Amino acid sequence: MMEWYDSAFQTLEGALNFATLKNRTIANNIANVDTPDFKAKGVRFKNVLHQTLEAKRTHPRHIEFSSEDPSQKYQTYTKQHTTYNHNGNNVDIDKEMSELAKNQIYYQGLVDRINGKFNNLETVIRGGK
Repeated sequence: MMEWYDSAFQTLEGALNFATLKNRTIANNIANVDTPDFKAKGVRFKNVLHQTLEAKRTHPRHIEFSSEDPSQKYQTYTKQHTTYNHNGNNVDIDKEMSELAKNQIYYQGLVDRINGKFNNLETVIRGGK
């Protein structure tokens, strides 16, 4: 059972790392909303995961699952092909604020889940009391 807990904690840790990087990226975009020629950045996760799974397929109907932690497969990228301001800047402040709010809710949900795991462990350690 402890292997399952270790795996769950590793997955939650990876998700927290992703949410933290995304939060930093969004905050940087917001901070540079008036910077001339600044190009907003984003964080990729699902696309990279999908590409990784596709690369591991041996047959179109088969998917190999590896022991690699997919939550470590995210990266930042620059949004190049848009311009929202006359100064060459492409930060859409409304979209960034919306993404920030969604990411904060996601992060808080992860923290709540980790707290639940620790509470479960505490219950087990105390003998179910």
